[in-house]
Amino acid sequence: MRESSLARRAVLAGGSAAAATLLGPSPLLAGGRPRTIHPGQVWRDTAGKPIQAHGASIIQVGDVFYWYGENKERTLPGSGIWHWGVRAYASRDLVNWTDQGLIIPPVTDDPKSPLHPSRQLDRPHILYNPVTRKFVCWVKIMEADGRQTRTVLTADRMTGPYTIIRQDMLPLGMSAGDFDLVVSPADGKAVIYFERVHSEVICADLTPDYTDVTGSYTAHFPHPAPPQVREGPAYFERGGKHYLITSGTTGYHPNPSEVAMANALHGPWTVLGDLHPGDRSRTSFNSQVSAVFKHPGKKDLYIALADRWIPDLPRIEGSDFASGDAYRRFEAMFSKMFAQSGAPLTKQEDALLKDQASKINTSRGTYVWLPIRFTGDRPYIEWRSKWSLDEFH
Repeated sequence: MRESSLARRAVLAGGSAAAATLLGPSPLLAGGRPRTIHPGQVWRDTAGKPIQAHGASIIQVGDVFYWYGENKERTLPGSGIWHWGVRAYASRDLVNWTDQGLIIPPVTDDPKSPLHPSRQLDRPHILYNPVTRKFVCWVKIMEADGRQTRTVLTADRMTGPYTIIRQDMLPLGMSAGDFDLVVSPADGKAVIYFERVHSEVICADLTPDYTDVTGSYTAHFPHPAPPQVREGPAYFERGGKHYLITSGTTGYHPNPSEVAMANALHGPWTVLGDLHPGDRSRTSFNSQVSAVFKHPGKKDLYIALADRWIPDLPRIEGSDFASGDAYRRFEAMFSKMFAQSGAPLTKQEDALLKDQASKINTSRGTYVWLPIRFTGDRPYIEWRSKWSLDEFH
């Protein structure tokens, strides 16, 4: 079977060579399986285990969707394990997902490998290159010296095995944070959007084989420092308009999203504002969008795939999460941390940040998948405790 791909990053998503044997009859139609998505709740695979595919995306291969992302099942506080490889799940209905195992397993016997569990591997993104017939995966590595580099791997099949072809790469010589990979719907050329760490967002052209940057780039959304600096870029295209969703820079703590629109991949971009304007907590419904997936079988269904990194956030030190008081406290603390001058963190603020950081357990993270609503060209995300793809035509 020839593997073709609509490589549009969208959902936040994850597999093994077992995926070579594609799913049987559609799980959407099989034996009363769930048809409803419950944002923020624990999402289990068809074996009943919590799905572990964080900072994820979805890629379509033939008639099968693959959700792939960071496997955090062993990332417990104090464990020294940041990840346990990249995991993938397969589905034909986007609701019921079958575990395909680790498409990129951790390298446990070499601490210098970018795939070692102690290395801070984040946000895998995969494109299919129709010329080389390779699946190309980029991952972000946060280095001990503060730099953020790229490792690039390729495979003949979506589910691997993947081989490292580049590592310790600084795109354009820049420390590069969260990113998205995009194939132009017009000509098939690819670009990478990435946060130039604590500075701006870069859009850089990729080489024809998708494994490197060409040197041509543009810069957007400059900010002097976190938490205003934009990270977590998630791209989608609709009706000839290009959209980029970003979050602020507050570590794992959620913050207000921002969406921008342009007529071309390289902009110029017009900032439209918060994608979640109805959320009084100022936390994007306690989530961070990692990708947007356009459903190929629905007329106008775009799904924002987001992580809820801290599912038990509701109250911090008694402040009201729902009103936005909790976010405003953390925003002020992050502003002080990165200010060039001004008052340092108080002992109480420093203790609060350290205490909260020590309690973050990303192995318990959940997923917030929500449909995007449009008023003209303006996108919005509204909270829904449950929803079904059957609502869309």
